[in-house]
Amino acid sequence: MYKLLLCWRYLRTRYIALASVISVTLGVATMIVVNSVMAGFSHEMMARMKGVISDVVFESHSLAGFQDADWHMREIRRLAGDDIAGMTPTVAIPAMLNFQVRGQWITRQVNFIGVDEKTCASASDFSGFLLHPANRQQANFELRDGGYGDSRPSTLDKQAPRKALIKAGWPYRREKAKYEQSLRVQRNAGRQAQSGASADPFARSAKSSESKDPFAIKAESAEQVFDPATEQHTGVIMGIALASYRDREGTDRFLVLPGDDVRLTFPTAATPPKAVSDVFTITDFYESKMSEYDSSFVFVPLRRLQELRGMIDPTTGVGSVTSLQIKLKEGVDASTFRDKLKAHFPPELYGVYTWQDKQGPLLAAVRMETAILNVLLFLIIAVAGFGILAIFFMIVVEKTRDIGILKSLGASRRGVLGIFLSYGLSLGVVGSGVGLVLGVLFVFYINEIADLLGRITGQPVFDPSVYYFQKIPTIIEPFTLVWIVAGAMMIAVMASILPARRAACLHPVEALRYE
Repeated sequence: MYKLLLCWRYLRTRYIALASVISVTLGVATMIVVNSVMAGFSHEMMARMKGVISDVVFESHSLAGFQDADWHMREIRRLAGDDIAGMTPTVAIPAMLNFQVRGQWITRQVNFIGVDEKTCASASDFSGFLLHPANRQQANFELRDGGYGDSRPSTLDKQAPRKALIKAGWPYRREKAKYEQSLRVQRNAGRQAQSGASADPFARSAKSSESKDPFAIKAESAEQVFDPATEQHTGVIMGIALASYRDREGTDRFLVLPGDDVRLTFPTAATPPKAVSDVFTITDFYESKMSEYDSSFVFVPLRRLQELRGMIDPTTGVGSVTSLQIKLKEGVDASTFRDKLKAHFPPELYGVYTWQDKQGPLLAAVRMETAILNVLLFLIIAVAGFGILAIFFMIVVEKTRDIGILKSLGASRRGVLGIFLSYGLSLGVVGSGVGLVLGVLFVFYINEIADLLGRITGQPVFDPSVYYFQKIPTIIEPFTLVWIVAGAMMIAVMASILPARRAACLHPVEALRYE
């Protein structure tokens, strides 16, 4: 009992130990906050990666792809059908995207991906990343009659629905077609007025022949004139970062909307490949919250892309694909499944990768960053440990007389040792306990704290335009809390071992000789 009483007395009266307690508290709280934020970012990143990239990707080494995707899928199911939850064919090629903003052409390099609307949901979360609520239920490349502004960007983000998208879809396309038609009428009227004022009969004849183009009349008679107010081109779904940018307040500013037309230029599957282009209509946006994907992916119906690239056999009508996306059942090891396919299909023609293989460098970088941060932050607690060591040596020197009295009254060497070890443990418990509470509270209110600091400093602490999140993602893992608190307590106890041994080894006669 006397050990506990002495420890409690030292805690209440030895204010110099408060510095060590504060150091332990700050170290524990900081490690909890950093690990929670890193865990939140890693979880969001990996969840979205798995949503975009299936568990296993079976792909061709050539952009020309491989023929007869159905045969390949049957063969894969024959090898490991019990492990497969879903499978879908895709065509992925590089392309150049072009669209006009205020009369100026904007060109972007993109990944042009053909997907099968019927099977893509079985192998990935492609539909779940689309903006229109109806398309989230079933992917579709037809332009919707509004409803794009009803969707929120993400369950994580608390941002209100985007006002710029309220009229997107057919209402916006019809309004734009009407406006462009009025501009054409005004231009034609200006040309006619200029032609009537001209004294050159040849000029009038030229203007008259331009307004009465025989090809246009023939097209009208054959009813082949494209009417943008009632018709659309082949639909494409663009990554939202291709069509917009995010300002420092976190508001999305759109360059194009669903209903606008864009042009895509891409290589054919011939040898050597040739460049072909076509006009497409934006029917939705793709928002995975991964800027790497949202700023590069453009999706189109698989069959249409195969036709444009010349990937369909004219005799059989069977198309080629560049990859198969495979989703595995819960609990199936992706690496084992990958190795099984690698052993069956010739590696010279096919590549088989798990989603971790595809994103290996990025995942390794995140793990290394987390490990380095933990080592650096744990040094803060180690500094607190050295403070405890110095303070305990001072206490031993100061309390030499008290230690001698305790030993002369019958206190054993183990009892004196236990006093100082218990005191070190109590410092670790108090410091880590307060740090645990502060760290968890900080994580819980981290977005409110970030907003407050942003208002005070005038600069956003967490810039949505950089991370493409509206709010800071956090995950508190119980195991992480346990090892952080346990590590802090262990450092405090280890720092008190040497002073405790010195106190335990004091001889009562030597301790009381000069008293």
